[in-house]
Amino acid sequence: MRYTLSNFYQSKDWDKFRKIVIAERLNEEGLTICEYCKKSIVRSYDIIAHHIEELTEENINDVTISMNPENIKLVHHVCHNKIHHKFQYNNKKIYLVYGSPFSGKNSYVNEIRNKGDLVVDMDNIWQCVSGAERYEKDGRLNACVFAVRDTLLDCIKYRKGKWTTAFIIGGYPLISERERLCRELGAEEIFIESTIEECLERLDMCEDKRKENGWEKFILDWFEKYTPPTERQI
Repeated sequence: MRYTLSNFYQSKDWDKFRKIVIAERLNEEGLTICEYCKKSIVRSYDIIAHHIEELTEENINDVTISMNPENIKLVHHVCHNKIHHKFQYNNKKIYLVYGSPFSGKNSYVNEIRNKGDLVVDMDNIWQCVSGAERYEKDGRLNACVFAVRDTLLDCIKYRKGKWTTAFIIGGYPLISERERLCRELGAEEIFIESTIEECLERLDMCEDKRKENGWEKFILDWFEKYTPPTERQI
Protein backbone atom coordinates (compact mmCIF):
# COMPACT_ATOMS: atom_id res chain seq x y z
CA MET A 1 0.00 0.00 0.00
CA ARG A 2 1.24 3.48 -0.85
CA TYR A 3 0.74 6.02 1.92
CA THR A 4 -0.06 9.71 1.96
CA LEU A 5 0.37 12.22 4.75
CA SER A 6 -3.36 11.86 5.43
CA ASN A 7 -3.37 8.11 6.10
CA PHE A 8 0.17 7.19 7.16
CA TYR A 9 -0.31 7.74 10.89
CA GLN A 10 -3.43 5.53 10.95
CA SER A 11 -1.61 2.63 9.29
CA LYS A 12 -0.74 -0.72 10.92
CA ASP A 13 2.85 -0.38 9.74
CA TRP A 14 3.36 2.94 11.55
CA ASP A 15 1.56 1.73 14.68
CA LYS A 16 3.76 -1.39 14.92
CA PHE A 17 6.94 0.57 14.20
CA ARG A 18 6.12 3.25 16.79
CA LYS A 19 5.48 0.65 19.54
CA ILE A 20 8.80 -1.05 18.80
CA VAL A 21 10.72 2.25 18.99
CA ILE A 22 9.06 3.17 22.31
CA ALA A 23 9.74 -0.29 23.80
CA GLU A 24 13.39 -0.24 22.72
CA ARG A 25 14.05 3.18 24.27
CA LEU A 26 12.70 2.57 27.76
CA ASN A 27 15.33 3.30 30.37
CA GLU A 28 16.27 1.00 33.26
CA GLU A 29 13.29 2.25 35.27
CA GLY A 30 10.93 1.48 32.40
CA LEU A 31 10.42 5.18 31.61
CA THR A 32 10.35 7.00 28.28
CA ILE A 33 12.69 10.02 28.31
CA CYS A 34 11.92 12.99 26.08
CA GLU A 35 14.77 13.42 23.62
CA TYR A 36 14.17 17.19 23.51
CA CYS A 37 13.85 18.33 27.13
CA LYS A 38 15.40 15.17 28.68
CA LYS A 39 12.56 14.79 31.21
CA SER A 40 10.47 11.63 31.62
CA ILE A 41 7.18 11.39 29.71
CA VAL A 42 4.71 10.41 32.42
CA ARG A 43 1.55 9.92 30.35
CA SER A 44 1.59 7.35 27.55
CA TYR A 45 -0.64 9.49 25.33
CA ASP A 46 1.92 12.30 25.59
CA ILE A 47 4.59 10.35 23.65
CA ILE A 48 5.08 11.70 20.13
CA ALA A 49 7.35 9.90 17.66
CA HIS A 50 8.82 12.87 15.80
CA HIS A 51 10.48 12.52 12.39
CA ILE A 52 13.77 14.45 12.35
CA GLU A 53 13.68 14.66 8.57
CA GLU A 54 10.21 15.95 7.86
CA LEU A 55 7.82 13.63 6.07
CA THR A 56 6.46 14.83 2.74
CA GLU A 57 4.26 13.33 0.05
CA GLU A 58 7.46 12.63 -1.89
CA ASN A 59 9.34 10.68 0.82
CA ILE A 60 6.62 9.14 2.96
CA ASN A 61 6.84 5.80 1.15
CA ASP A 62 10.62 5.69 1.55
CA VAL A 63 11.00 3.43 4.60
CA THR A 64 14.58 4.65 5.15
CA ILE A 65 12.95 7.95 6.15
CA SER A 66 9.43 7.17 7.40
CA MET A 67 10.28 3.91 9.23
CA ASN A 68 13.89 4.55 10.17
CA PRO A 69 14.48 4.55 13.97
CA GLU A 70 17.45 6.86 13.46
CA ASN A 71 15.03 9.42 12.01
CA ILE A 72 12.80 9.30 15.10
CA LYS A 73 12.91 11.24 18.36
CA LEU A 74 10.48 10.42 21.18
CA VAL A 75 9.30 13.70 22.68
CA HIS A 76 6.57 15.26 24.80
CA HIS A 77 3.68 16.64 22.79
CA VAL A 78 4.50 20.17 23.93
CA CYS A 79 8.14 19.65 22.92
CA HIS A 80 6.97 18.36 19.54
CA ASN A 81 5.05 21.59 19.01
CA LYS A 82 8.14 23.62 19.95
CA ILE A 83 10.22 21.69 17.41
CA HIS A 84 7.71 22.31 14.64
CA HIS A 85 7.53 26.02 15.36
CA LYS A 86 11.31 26.40 15.83
CA PHE A 87 12.22 24.73 12.55
CA GLN A 88 9.11 25.93 10.67
CA TYR A 89 7.91 22.52 9.55
CA ASN A 90 5.38 22.83 6.74
CA ASN A 91 3.21 19.79 7.47
CA LYS A 92 0.03 20.51 9.40
CA LYS A 93 -0.63 18.12 12.29
CA ILE A 94 -4.17 17.21 13.35
CA TYR A 95 -5.09 15.49 16.60
CA LEU A 96 -8.44 14.08 17.72
CA VAL A 97 -8.37 14.45 21.51
CA TYR A 98 -11.12 12.33 23.04
CA GLY A 99 -12.30 10.88 26.33
CA SER A 100 -15.04 11.05 28.93
CA PRO A 101 -16.42 14.33 30.27
CA PHE A 102 -14.04 15.47 33.05
CA SER A 103 -11.21 13.26 31.79
CA GLY A 104 -9.01 16.33 31.27
CA LYS A 105 -9.17 16.86 27.49
CA ASN A 106 -9.30 20.65 27.56
CA SER A 107 -6.64 20.89 30.26
CA TYR A 108 -4.29 18.75 28.19
CA VAL A 109 -4.81 20.76 25.00
CA ASN A 110 -4.38 24.04 26.88
CA GLU A 111 -1.13 22.67 28.28
CA ILE A 112 0.40 21.72 24.91
CA ARG A 113 -1.08 24.12 22.35
CA ASN A 114 0.86 27.04 20.92
CA LYS A 115 -0.23 30.46 19.77
CA GLY A 116 -1.87 30.15 16.37
CA ASP A 117 -2.98 26.52 16.80
CA LEU A 118 -6.55 25.74 15.74
CA VAL A 119 -8.78 24.30 18.48
CA VAL A 120 -12.23 22.91 17.65
CA ASP A 121 -14.22 22.43 20.85
CA MET A 122 -18.02 22.43 21.02
CA ASP A 123 -18.16 24.09 24.45
CA ASN A 124 -16.03 26.97 23.12
CA ILE A 125 -18.28 27.32 20.08
CA TRP A 126 -21.47 27.31 22.18
CA GLN A 127 -20.11 30.03 24.44
CA CYS A 128 -18.92 32.13 21.51
CA VAL A 129 -22.17 31.86 19.54
CA SER A 130 -24.55 32.37 22.46
CA GLY A 131 -22.64 34.81 24.65
CA ALA A 132 -24.04 32.85 27.60
CA GLU A 133 -22.11 31.39 30.49
CA ARG A 134 -20.03 28.33 29.66
CA TYR A 135 -22.06 25.10 29.55
CA GLU A 136 -25.37 26.95 29.13
CA LYS A 137 -26.75 25.61 25.83
CA ASP A 138 -30.00 26.82 24.31
CA GLY A 139 -31.25 24.22 21.85
CA ARG A 140 -32.54 26.93 19.51
CA LEU A 141 -28.94 27.58 18.50
CA ASN A 142 -28.13 23.96 17.60
CA ALA A 143 -28.08 24.49 13.83
CA CYS A 144 -25.82 27.54 14.12
CA VAL A 145 -23.38 25.85 16.48
CA PHE A 146 -23.05 22.74 14.31
CA ALA A 147 -22.63 24.89 11.20
CA VAL A 148 -19.68 26.70 12.84
CA ARG A 149 -18.14 23.37 13.85
CA ASP A 150 -18.53 21.96 10.33
CA THR A 151 -16.90 25.07 8.84
CA LEU A 152 -13.89 24.65 11.15
CA LEU A 153 -13.65 20.94 10.30
CA ASP A 154 -13.64 21.88 6.61
CA CYS A 155 -10.74 24.25 7.32
CA ILE A 156 -8.88 21.29 8.78
CA LYS A 157 -9.86 18.87 6.02
CA TYR A 158 -8.74 21.20 3.24
CA ARG A 159 -5.83 22.67 5.28
CA LYS A 160 -7.12 26.24 5.05
CA GLY A 161 -5.23 28.88 7.00
CA LYS A 162 -1.69 29.24 8.32
CA TRP A 163 -2.10 27.14 11.45
CA THR A 164 0.47 24.41 12.12
CA THR A 165 -1.44 22.18 14.54
CA ALA A 166 -5.17 21.56 14.98
CA PHE A 167 -6.90 19.91 17.92
CA ILE A 168 -10.43 18.49 17.73
CA ILE A 169 -11.77 17.98 21.25
CA GLY A 170 -14.76 15.79 22.04
CA GLY A 171 -16.13 12.72 23.78
CA TYR A 172 -16.25 10.44 20.72
CA PRO A 173 -16.95 7.19 22.62
CA LEU A 174 -17.71 5.22 19.43
CA ILE A 175 -14.75 3.80 17.55
CA SER A 176 -16.61 4.09 14.24
CA GLU A 177 -16.95 7.86 14.60
CA ARG A 178 -13.34 8.28 15.66
CA GLU A 179 -12.04 6.23 12.75
CA ARG A 180 -14.24 8.13 10.29
CA LEU A 181 -12.99 11.52 11.49
CA CYS A 182 -9.35 10.44 11.51
CA ARG A 183 -9.71 9.01 8.01
CA GLU A 184 -11.46 12.08 6.60
CA LEU A 185 -9.21 14.66 8.30
CA GLY A 186 -5.89 12.81 8.39
CA ALA A 187 -5.85 13.03 12.18
CA GLU A 188 -4.08 11.08 14.92
CA GLU A 189 -5.94 9.99 18.04
CA ILE A 190 -5.02 11.03 21.57
CA PHE A 191 -7.09 9.18 24.19
CA ILE A 192 -7.22 11.02 27.51
CA GLU A 193 -7.70 8.02 29.72
CA SER A 194 -9.44 8.38 33.06
CA THR A 195 -11.53 6.16 35.31
CA ILE A 196 -15.22 6.72 35.94
CA GLU A 197 -14.43 7.35 39.61
CA GLU A 198 -11.91 10.08 38.73
CA CYS A 199 -14.38 11.81 36.41
CA LEU A 200 -17.19 11.75 38.97
CA GLU A 201 -14.84 13.08 41.65
CA ARG A 202 -13.82 15.98 39.39
CA LEU A 203 -17.49 16.73 38.71
CA ASP A 204 -18.17 16.80 42.46
CA MET A 205 -15.33 19.30 42.93
CA CYS A 206 -16.26 21.63 40.06
CA GLU A 207 -17.81 25.01 40.78
CA ASP A 208 -19.73 25.69 37.57
CA LYS A 209 -23.23 24.73 36.45
CA ARG A 210 -22.28 21.28 35.23
CA LYS A 211 -22.82 19.99 38.75
CA GLU A 212 -26.50 20.94 38.54
CA ASN A 213 -27.09 20.20 34.86
CA GLY A 214 -27.01 16.41 34.74
CA TRP A 215 -23.34 15.91 33.85
CA GLU A 216 -23.17 12.81 36.03
CA LYS A 217 -25.44 11.17 33.46
CA PHE A 218 -23.17 12.35 30.62
CA ILE A 219 -20.20 10.67 32.32
CA LEU A 220 -22.07 7.42 32.93
CA ASP A 221 -23.44 7.40 29.37
CA TRP A 222 -19.94 7.90 27.91
CA PHE A 223 -18.50 4.91 29.77
CA GLU A 224 -21.50 2.78 28.78
CA LYS A 225 -21.08 3.64 25.06
CA TYR A 226 -17.28 3.63 24.91
CA THR A 227 -15.69 1.20 22.47
CA PRO A 228 -11.92 0.87 23.03
CA PRO A 229 -9.31 1.03 20.28
CA THR A 230 -8.71 -2.04 18.16
CA GLU A 231 -5.58 -4.11 18.74
CA ARG A 232 -3.81 -1.98 16.11
CA GLN A 233 -4.42 1.20 18.11
CA ILE A 234 -3.54 0.00 21.61
